[in-house]
Amino acid sequence: MSNRLTVLTSKSVFTGTEDQPFEGFVAVRGNRIEAVGSAGEVDSFLAQADEVIDCGDRTVMPGLVDVHTFYTGWALRSLGADLSEASDVDEVVALLRLWKDAHLDCAAAFGHDLPASLAEGAENEKTAAALDDAFGDVPVVCFTPGAETCVLNAAASERYGFTPEACYAEKTWRMMRDFLALPEVRAGYSDYMAMLNARGVTAIKEMAFDDYYGFADEMARREESGELTVRVSMMSQPVGAGANLSYARAARDRFQGPFVRFSGFNRMTDRGVWAGLAEMIDPYEETADAGAAGKTVVEEPEWGLIEDELRAIDAEGFRYSLHCQGDGAVRHTVALYASLPRDEHGVMLRRHAITDLENSDPEDLALFGKLGGICEVYPQILTLDKREDCLSMMRRQIGEVRLLHSWNRRGMEDAGCTVCCGTDLPLLIPSLGESVFSACGGFFADGLSVNEGNTLTIAELLRAWTAGGAYDLMREDELGTLEAGKLADICVLDRDVFGLDYHDACDLAVDMTMSDGRIVFDRNKEV
Repeated sequence: MSNRLTVLTSKSVFTGTEDQPFEGFVAVRGNRIEAVGSAGEVDSFLAQADEVIDCGDRTVMPGLVDVHTFYTGWALRSLGADLSEASDVDEVVALLRLWKDAHLDCAAAFGHDLPASLAEGAENEKTAAALDDAFGDVPVVCFTPGAETCVLNAAASERYGFTPEACYAEKTWRMMRDFLALPEVRAGYSDYMAMLNARGVTAIKEMAFDDYYGFADEMARREESGELTVRVSMMSQPVGAGANLSYARAARDRFQGPFVRFSGFNRMTDRGVWAGLAEMIDPYEETADAGAAGKTVVEEPEWGLIEDELRAIDAEGFRYSLHCQGDGAVRHTVALYASLPRDEHGVMLRRHAITDLENSDPEDLALFGKLGGICEVYPQILTLDKREDCLSMMRRQIGEVRLLHSWNRRGMEDAGCTVCCGTDLPLLIPSLGESVFSACGGFFADGLSVNEGNTLTIAELLRAWTAGGAYDLMREDELGTLEAGKLADICVLDRDVFGLDYHDACDLAVDMTMSDGRIVFDRNKEV
């Protein structure tokens, strides 16, 4: 390990241990932080520094931790042949043939960026029929831009079992064994990490379906070869079968390095309030859509399976993250967690979490805080919609009073829960600026606000993105704050984040990212 000393100076150093930044420095030797101090203490470090980086008034802070990502979803955006320039089905077929001829070992043919004009409405069936004629029993899947929908031929529908209307990660798991083995998908993890580093992210909790369908070997190879610039805590999300504890035990023993660990399990419970698919405490309003009126839930979560899994997972020393959107699902989950073994202070022995919490009752948040619960929130989520497009639907579903309990990060913080930040990547791409805009300002994409009393302060949000995430990864002794002895995972923003007007926050960017003491992104230089 290099003994090189790098000193970063700034008028805005945010360590995460205090609410306000200060003028000072961070000294990094090798891959560790050697010292953090005020401007008056920097001279002795400057005298021995191999490199000094003057950040001016730009905020220096810990690297960001994204606690909910899916490389499997990100990979679909560029999987297979590039179909973006195809003007008709014949060109699509020709491009797919070229790709398949170069990938004879692959059981299927894939394409990305299929023009919407060839995938919408009746055109979807016409394109699928053409793929049937051209490829016969070879499965073919073509995703539209962003992998939001797709076209499948009959062979692909039979082999993979999903539809154009439901092609998100939890549905495409049968396809993972085929596409995760592709050399370009394995190589693409480098671009994925570079994208995360450019946004200040130095650690993630990644959803690795079932046994990760062979991709765990790629993670092991990359760690051994020193290629990783993002620390990864893998979570197995059971989709093909129930929670595989034997795999989890083997993965925990296998991955104990500085960059790759195995953490536990993740599972969905309900779905969105806005769609009428969340489990609520009280029934949906009479004006609700999707057949939800008068019901508390339309599709009952597999609570029996979830409870059995939870108890087995907890007994083995693993942690469980349950994805809940309605206040009923949150209440049910908090009750399950409360039934687990706890310490003398009433805190759960394992670091179990709830993800998303679109709508939650304050009483349940208070209990979850006492249990030592972790809330994995999506701080950018409001940026996906205009205010009334979202709220008018939710008012019909749950009414104005319950709407006040939506995106209640303030309630989570005040209840003593550990709040941390995820993106559900690729649903959202990490952006600290969008997070400030949405989670501190309470703004939708059009700049109109909602439930401003439920928002976080800048310091609370930064801690959620850093110290909260490190705690969620069970690495708070090494990561998440700028303190002497901790690993040097650091990001430098393009301005002083504490001087931002929330309305103007979306274009906040990262100028530099350091991972394990090495600069892995510099906006002004080629790394």
